[in-house]
Amino acid sequence: DSLMSGRQDYEKLGSFYLGRTIDSPEGDPGDEQVLYDARDLTTHAVIVGMTGSGKTGLGIALLEEAAIDGIPSIAIDVKGDLTNLFLSFPELRAGDFRPWIDEGAAARSGVTPDALAESTAESWRKGLDQWDQAPDRIERLKASVDFALFTPGSNSGTPISLLGTLDAPVAALRDDSDAMRDRVAGTVSGLLTLVGIDPDPVRSREHILLSGILDAAWRAGRSLALADLIRSVQAPPFSSVGVVDLESFFPAGDRAALAMLLNNLLASPGFQVWREGEPLDIDRLLSTPDGRPRLSVLYIAHLSDAERMFFVTRLLHEVVAWMRTQSGTGSLRALLYMDEVFGYFPPSANPPSKTPLLTLMKQARAFGLGVVLATQNPVDLDYKGLSNAGTWMLGRLQTERDKARVLDGLEGASSGAGFDRQEMDRVLSALGKRRFVLHSVHDDGPVLFHTRWVMSYLAGPLSVAQVRTLSASLGRETRDKADVVGTRPGSGDARIAGSAPAGEGSVAAGVSASRSPAVGHRPLLPHDVPEVFIDLGRHVADPSRLRYRPCLLASARVRYVKADLKLDVWQETSVLTGLDAHPDWGSGEPFSGETQAISPMEGASFDALPGEGARPASYREWQDTFRDWLYRDRPYGLWSCAALDAVSEPGESEASFRIRLRLAARERRDAEVDALRSRYATKLQTIQRRFSAAEDRLTKEESQYGQQKLSAALGVGTSILGALFGGRGRTSFSGASQAARGLGRAAQERTDVRLAQEKVEAARTEMAAMEQELAADVEALAARYEPEAFVIAAVRIPARKSDIEVIRLVLAWTPWLDGATPERAWLPTGI
Repeated sequence: DSLMSGRQDYEKLGSFYLGRTIDSPEGDPGDEQVLYDARDLTTHAVIVGMTGSGKTGLGIALLEEAAIDGIPSIAIDVKGDLTNLFLSFPELRAGDFRPWIDEGAAARSGVTPDALAESTAESWRKGLDQWDQAPDRIERLKASVDFALFTPGSNSGTPISLLGTLDAPVAALRDDSDAMRDRVAGTVSGLLTLVGIDPDPVRSREHILLSGILDAAWRAGRSLALADLIRSVQAPPFSSVGVVDLESFFPAGDRAALAMLLNNLLASPGFQVWREGEPLDIDRLLSTPDGRPRLSVLYIAHLSDAERMFFVTRLLHEVVAWMRTQSGTGSLRALLYMDEVFGYFPPSANPPSKTPLLTLMKQARAFGLGVVLATQNPVDLDYKGLSNAGTWMLGRLQTERDKARVLDGLEGASSGAGFDRQEMDRVLSALGKRRFVLHSVHDDGPVLFHTRWVMSYLAGPLSVAQVRTLSASLGRETRDKADVVGTRPGSGDARIAGSAPAGEGSVAAGVSASRSPAVGHRPLLPHDVPEVFIDLGRHVADPSRLRYRPCLLASARVRYVKADLKLDVWQETSVLTGLDAHPDWGSGEPFSGETQAISPMEGASFDALPGEGARPASYREWQDTFRDWLYRDRPYGLWSCAALDAVSEPGESEASFRIRLRLAARERRDAEVDALRSRYATKLQTIQRRFSAAEDRLTKEESQYGQQKLSAALGVGTSILGALFGGRGRTSFSGASQAARGLGRAAQERTDVRLAQEKVEAARTEMAAMEQELAADVEALAARYEPEAFVIAAVRIPARKSDIEVIRLVLAWTPWLDGATPERAWLPTGI
């Protein structure tokens, strides 16, 4: 059975150590470990158990195992229990536990908090030891993934921005009409829930109007800020809805009221935090910029029911969109865990969260995304949707209705084949604390097990204040500063060598902030000198402070071709640099802002224009130098890994490439482990047959030996009795002879027993050696596919000069605000 194994190095097998088997619903754990195959989670799992059943501990153990195996996870923490994952202390000191000790619990126990911390630390030391977990396993847990704590709607941790921008889905999702419809409906439903409007997609005219606005923008690939959405409510991009004109369907006055309601949401101080923090980016939640796997806990215990529904719906839709961009795989790529799904997946109602969750349960398997849902209220779940779950972990349940709903779901998941409903009902009724039934469609039958001791301290749900303390202890500010967007060797690696971040007060060397003599008016240029103005990014109340400085703005389309790498891409590049007789393109900065060919702001002054900037011939010369620089210094970058014979996709970041390599390595490891086990299986079966035959022979020989011993003993006894009680001489002699022969046969049988025992031991030794050889081969195989073993090399592909098309090279006037330190007056740029 793949679920069970003896004591072995379970860390190397892609297995999750969940606990040990028990022989009855209230039994004590035995020696046999329950090792759950990580790949089975691609068919999803459900954890069910009443309060006090140990459900939270089992969920945390599952996430710990995923982390140790380098599998990234997103954990939606509805109640605050999953924050306990951050409370793992390799040194197991009392001082580590002390900040998280419940002082009220200490007082009720009649001990000081310090004493309770000491006894808790000792309890964790003993518990881990009893379950074969050394403290260095905690070190491995903390080193395997990056732990990140996010608090949407709050600054107590790292906030997540949801109301800043309603981002357009990726092209793959826009092309999928069903997915696009679900994404629009879910986003609008969540937004209307926030403002207290019933989000009925059919009957609510607010829902229909907002859906039409979002659909039109997203299909054009445009993201909308909430302010844009509010303006579009007042002036929608369409004049009719269905066959009814817009004014009849939703008059302007009513639309103004809806716009005001949304504006109140935007202006509310309580919702400002929803516009701050990290973007809702699934790749960012699953990995660090350098490609390390991440365990992201999304703490939402502090939110209202409407806010939770809004966030969870947006998150699930983002996960669906991310899923559709991934390649298919049979290995476990990532986990989505929700610790209390009650209210988000009901059997009859259709809250906004239900559609994307059902989509994930039905489709995520093909993409290697495992969904794990936990609940203590199974009667309030859509068991038909949960019938898509291949694994059920069932603990103690409260009511007959709960058991009936679980049994319905189990029966649906197993299609009734081999499912004994009556026996399962009996077992569920008798389960003790931390005792679960593991029912998997991938195995022959259910397994009773006792959950292992978790490495994380189960302090209970953390409050917002405790989360703030925890976040500070994690060094959130330091991590946020370091957690910048990863570099892309291709289109994303458009930052120019030597350039500085393009922000206020921070400029590239080629776009100088130093003062130049001002002439006070716009220079008069020849008609064939191209000229543009960089758009202002702020309101300037005093135009006299505005000063335009001359720069060069160059844009080009470059084709990069490398047949053996299947590379054939066009890349657009725009660079802004200082105007000079010999422009230094390498010290310029990427530009992705807007330009306009209109007059500058009235009242602004201008820096003097160097003489070269007024000559049309200069721009032709600079086009040549720009093309030479692109050819010489701007090769296209890819990443390669020789060990896996893999090359990054065009535009794929190093972090994304490492994530893909990690999945590819896991897939190869899984396939090769399966092949290895298959090769050994025949040998082990042969040895097993010899072992069984030797044991049968031994049993037979021991039986014969026992019979001969008894027969010989009886013969000797008869002979002695005959002699003692006057038997005749010949008869006594005959009896003695028979007794001697019986003893001889018994001695021979004893020899046969010894030989049979030797064969059994030889077969057992051979089997143990074979199993050790298999374990060593598996360990070596796993070590070969550790992510740290792969060397990533940069591959640079230069363009041909004939494949470089300079689109424009123009004089670009950049606006600055004069002052003690000149400031940019245009939006930050950068690709």
